[in-house]
Parts: sequence; structure tokens; C-alpha cells
Amino acid sequence: MITPDNWQKSSFSGSGDGNNCVELAATPRTIHLRESDAPATHLSTAPGPLAQLLRHIKSGGLGAPAV
Repeated sequence: MITPDNWQKSSFSGSGDGNNCVELAATPRTIHLRESDAPATHLSTAPGPLAQLLRHIKSGGLGAPAV
């Protein structure tokens, strides 16, 4: 597995080491995600499934189930 060296964090998370957030890096066919306070552990996925997850989240698809 290729370990990326181009990790980026959101500009919304502020600057400095005290602001833990999700970081993202890309290799030719894979998107890598990690928590900045646990950089040794990361998830890898293809761009398509990640895009589907983000669309689902934005549409409210992960909200609480109706009762």
C-alpha cells in the first residue's frame, strides 16, 4: 500500500497542533482519511464510494430514523 505524504486538513479546523480534525490525502486511485490525533491509523477508499457517502450525508440520509 502506498502511504501518502500529502495530508491536508480543512481550513475550518483552525491552525496549530491543538485542533484535531479529519485529514485527507490522495494517491493515484485512492483517497485516504485519518484523524489528526491518531495519524498512524487511516482508512482508504476509492473516490466513487466516498462521493456517494458524502452525497448521502448532505441529503440528510444519516439522520435519526423516523418514529
